[in-house]
Parts: sequence; structure tokens; C-alpha cells
Amino acid sequence: MKQSDMKGHLAAFVTIFIWGTTFISTKVLLKSFSPIEILFIRFLIGYATLWLVYPHQLKPAEKKQELCFAAAGLCGVTLYYLMENMALTYTLASNVGVIISIAPFFTAIFSFFLRKEDKPGKRFFLGFVMAMAGICLISGSSGAALSLNPLGDILAIGAAIIWAVYSLLTRKIGDFGYHVVQATRRTFFYGLIFMLPVLFLMDFRVEAAQLIQLSNLGNLLFLGLGASALCFVTWNYAVRALGSVKTSVYIYMVPVITAVASALILGEKITAASAVGILLTLGGLFLSQKWGKETAEDAAEAAVQPEGEQQALE
Repeated sequence: MKQSDMKGHLAAFVTIFIWGTTFISTKVLLKSFSPIEILFIRFLIGYATLWLVYPHQLKPAEKKQELCFAAAGLCGVTLYYLMENMALTYTLASNVGVIISIAPFFTAIFSFFLRKEDKPGKRFFLGFVMAMAGICLISGSSGAALSLNPLGDILAIGAAIIWAVYSLLTRKIGDFGYHVVQATRRTFFYGLIFMLPVLFLMDFRVEAAQLIQLSNLGNLLFLGLGASALCFVTWNYAVRALGSVKTSVYIYMVPVITAVASALILGEKITAASAVGILLTLGGLFLSQKWGKETAEDAAEAAVQPEGEQQALE
């Protein structure tokens, strides 16, 4: 494995490890803030942090590049998190966790049709099925069985599609050759801009007394510095190193990290079903990562499969 690939895998793992534990901080903050307030504050902290880390202005060479940054901010920051939070108000968290995890499937399909990248082979789809089965077991073991709720589930599917679009935009932005911190900061800027109308609609009210509470301040800093500033930089780096598809499949690990973190931090038990789910999910992740290295026989076999095989998404 190339050194750049190893760094990419490490960056993706670090990102997912932190994102998988953010639910704890969010859970605490929801006692004092609304979801949109948490979202805006964390990305504002992230944006300011990235300026301090790399205080160099980015000047896009073309208007098309600026539009790409704006689209990435709209998709990866504003729309994704808003749709995910809205989905949680209409359907079960277990539904949202499972549905969001299909984002890698959409990323692979979009990459093939829009970027003309390699067609995902049978290992990718087998890994997808294994991971989804594992994620369903992990979610089901939490005690909340999956149930159909059209509006919430559609919003969750929309969030997964939006994240897939963001992954492709990130790959395109990587091709521009800008410093990853600069590019991420530019994306944050547009994400914050697109959030402003929502803030007015949802009655944004944050008082200093809320911010200076030690628990609130600590969790906001964790979300702003870690889950936003650091993780979006490492995620974007991973996309540059591995590609949008191979990086996206790390999303399968979010429910795994969440289950383990719940057991270690909140004292929740890992049941036999969730243990099997964790193993299936990790196995699916491994298979999906290997799809680009299939043998010539596998590739030839996949080439004669009908188009419907591409249609199977935490």
C-alpha cells in the first residue's frame, strides 16, 4: 500500500472515530440549545479555528471554482445537517442511522456516472449488503425496532444523497490544488452563509450564560474544534488520497463507533446481536475497500452483469 493511501485511511478512520462519538456532546447540548444553534456555533468555531491554523486567503482562479465551494458548503454543511436533524424529529434515530449509512452506495453510483470512474464491482456490493445487515443489527439491538415513517425516512435518504454529492464536490475541489485547510474553510464560509436564513426562521437565541457553562463550553469546543475543524480537514484529505468512494465507505463504521462509545462512556450493554452486527459491518467495510483491486476475471465477470445489478443506503 502506498504511503499516501495509508495516510488517507488513517485520516478517514480518525474522522469517523470522532464523528461516531459526537452524539454524546450533542445529547448534552440539546438540553440548552436547539439543533440549528448547535450547528451554527460549531461551524463558526470551526471556521475561526481554520483561520488561526492557516491564515492565508484563498483566491479562486475561476468563477466555476467559487461556485463549487458554494455548492459544497450548501450540501456538506447546511443541507446535510438540517435534513438529518429534521429527519430525527419525524422518525426513529435507528432509522436515520441505518438510512444515512447508504451514502457510500450513492457516492459510488454518482462517481461512476458523473466522474466516469471505475464501475463498482461485486465486492463493493457484497460489502454494502454485509455492512447494512450489520448496521441494522446494531440499530435493532438498541431496543428501538425500525419502523416506516415516510417523511422522516425520505429526509434521511435525502441527507444520504446530499452527502454523496458533497463527497464528489470535495473530490473536484481537491483537483483544484488548494491547501486542504483553505479549501475546507471556504466550504465552511458558504455553509454558514446558507445557514443565516434558517437562523431567522427558527428563532436563533443564544445567551452568554449558556455559552460559559463549563459542560456547554467543553462540548461546543469538541464539536467545533474536533468534529468540524479537524474532521472536515481530515475527511477532505482522505478523499484526495483515496477517492470519494473508498473514503465514503468508512461511514459504515459510525454505528460501530457509536455502539462501542455507548458501552464505554454511557455504560450501555453490547448485546450478542450488536456484536454480530459490528463484525458484519467491519467485514463489509473491508470488502468495499477492496473493490478497486479485483482480479481481471472478477472484472470481466462484473462487466457482463445487467445494469440492474448496480441498484441495490448511516
